[in-house]
Amino acid sequence: MSTPEISPELLAIIVCPACHGDLIVTAADAGTELVCGGCGLAYPVRDGIPVLLVDEARKPV
Repeated sequence: MSTPEISPELLAIIVCPACHGDLIVTAADAGTELVCGGCGLAYPVRDGIPVLLVDEARKPV
């Protein structure tokens, strides 16, 4: 089963809510994530919708 894509238009306007850094789409074991290029937080994408909540983000190791 394929993961729904995030539209390029949406990616162009959203930023990390913690540090306002750019977000990069990456594949993870649990599915697609948006990883911040600034602080490294990884936000989950559920059903094609980015969950941009700091409490839901995976912390960098």
